[in-house]
Amino acid sequence: MITTRCVQVVVPTMLVALMLSIVPLPNWAEMLRPDWVALVLIYWVMAMPEKVGVTVAWGFGLLLDVAQGAILGQHAIGLVLITYIVLLQYARIRVFSLVQQAIVVFFLLLIKQLLVLWVSGIIGLTPQLSSYFLSSLVGAILWPWLFLSLRNVRRRFTLTKHY
Repeated sequence: MITTRCVQVVVPTMLVALMLSIVPLPNWAEMLRPDWVALVLIYWVMAMPEKVGVTVAWGFGLLLDVAQGAILGQHAIGLVLITYIVLLQYARIRVFSLVQQAIVVFFLLLIKQLLVLWVSGIIGLTPQLSSYFLSSLVGAILWPWLFLSLRNVRRRFTLTKHY
């Protein structure tokens, strides 16, 4: 059961991630933009798997699709897939060091990007592949900072007593 306090913390952080995903950047920086929604979602699924799951992933994926003008469901299915993987393995991922978690996050972001790339290829859109996967690397590099920041937010609002 999702509590009001949980909604008051998780939803705003996810909305901030959504805004960071659509804020305009210069062309050179666009390829370095991490998948903020996926990163924040991965954290909340790991921290509170009983409260944040596939439904939240699907909803914010659809919002991301609408915000970016993508095919409806393109990002949603990617977020659902990585959420499902995290839900299956969250107990293991939690005990990893931040560096090990960053490696796992890199591969999760890569899976999502490959799925989005596949859907884009089906409709005939082909991105510049030489720099397409840099955002996964940037997301993995930012993971420790994001993890510690969101953990402090979660502890400040006493959402859970573990992790």
